[in-house]
Amino acid sequence: HILHELIAEQKGVTLIAQEIMPDHVHLFVTAPPKFSPANIVKIFKGITAKKLFELHPEIKSKLWDGHLWNPSYYVGTCGDTTKDVVQMYIETQKVK
Repeated sequence: HILHELIAEQKGVTLIAQEIMPDHVHLFVTAPPKFSPANIVKIFKGITAKKLFELHPEIKSKLWDGHLWNPSYYVGTCGDTTKDVVQMYIETQKVK
């Protein structure tokens, strides 16, 4: 969780909520318009993979083709939904 906060701070992105799931990650961010959604995903995936491989080089050999992240992702915008509703959704995704 701390790594996402550091990445957000370093890149000028506001991390509103996050939840780490067994097979995916929920991030709720707000970012300046200079960042496309695809660029934000690339930044978070790239930096977290690099740090995990630095801390645990043994996991790279256990992954298919040495990649930590699947290239797919989902991006949604708030539109008419409030930030509180999105944040509540992410918080209710916690593994029990």
